[in-house]
Amino acid sequence: MENERGRTLIELRGVGKEFLSSGGTVSVLRDIDLSVEQGEYIAIVGKSGSGKSTLLNMITGIDHPTGGSVSINSTDVHRLSESRLAKWRGRHVGIVFQFFQLIPTLTIRENLLLAMDFVGSIPKNARNVRAEALLDQVGILPHADKLPAALSGGEQQRAAIARALANDPPVLVADEPTGNLDSKTTEAIQRLFSGLVKEGKTVIVVTHEDVSRPDYSRIVSLRDGAIVSDRKKGLHKESLP
Repeated sequence: MENERGRTLIELRGVGKEFLSSGGTVSVLRDIDLSVEQGEYIAIVGKSGSGKSTLLNMITGIDHPTGGSVSINSTDVHRLSESRLAKWRGRHVGIVFQFFQLIPTLTIRENLLLAMDFVGSIPKNARNVRAEALLDQVGILPHADKLPAALSGGEQQRAAIARALANDPPVLVADEPTGNLDSKTTEAIQRLFSGLVKEGKTVIVVTHEDVSRPDYSRIVSLRDGAIVSDRKKGLHKESLP
């Protein structure tokens, strides 16, 4: 993936999202234009309710926009059927949730193998080797055959990251991945993400953590469902609603 750096991987154009409530229509995202290149490490920031998680859901195809278009790796995500979308997502976008969402009755190894079994892009005879390599990469290989409940929060988050990488997706998105972790574990997760970016992955993180650190190549700020600031490598672009 190293030679693909700089190409546009994610393209959102005029994306809006509205929900119906008892009080009427609520606009959660408004006219979002966002282009992301291969190999960027992006922090999405904003106050609670600003639309950060909804924006991630647009990128992953978990939710559908009310208006506008979302293209990932030249695929119009929201034109896919639900069954095709699930397969596509498993191959092209790794998702790390704040509360891990590991399957509690499966071992850590089995959680990774299930992700690979679902997509089918990794040969069967290579899946266990890949699972062990990923668990080694995130530093929890000795816990491969334990159930999630036997691991600490930080270890479970590392397992969730390994699972998200199971099918070698070009994009990794994470929603508050360190929100419930101590500072030492948070630093370790940050280093892990930075290493993935160096390998050519595109990493997008919703975070309340310190975004002044040099790891991020770009910081996108949301307010009231709109992008109000997009800072990239010293360039500061304002787009006020």
